Amino acid sequence: MVNYIKESYNELRNHVTWTPWPEAQRLTVIVAAFSVILALAVWGVDSVFSKIISYYFELIK
Repeated sequence: MVNYIKESYNELRNHVTWTPWPEAQRLTVIVAAFSVILALAVWGVDSVFSKIISYYFELIK
């Protein structure tokens, strides 16, 4: 187990290319913005279908 942790640390320290901090911040903002936009789109579609289904059930009463 100790050997595994040492090798993992060495791999992360010496062989992984990390994204520069400004680029990571920019990409995080882009992902957050698209997540909000997608959530609003799903909410909108859900609201429309909910109203359509409610209207349908009112018609068949």
